[in-house]
Amino acid sequence: MGWTDTYPVAGKRLFERWDEDETRFYFVHSFHAVCDDPADVAATAHYGIDFTASVEHGHISGCQFHPEKSHRYGMKLLTHVYRQEATA
Repeated sequence: MGWTDTYPVAGKRLFERWDEDETRFYFVHSFHAVCDDPADVAATAHYGIDFTASVEHGHISGCQFHPEKSHRYGMKLLTHVYRQEATA
């Protein structure tokens, strides 16, 4: 799949204060989770179909993409998660 536009859901902790106009993450394959509860969806993407790109339930988050260090979006996400944990 490669680099795919990803759309954070407003109000989710994983993308809290996310100020990017465009967000792209690297997806290695087309497997994706289907959430039983739409409220757990933290981000979506589109590759032929709309699908869940990341989930969040309580303090647990998961991503279907690889937040690559070499790309600014991935580095920003990893830094954000690290800072959240450091202040928890």
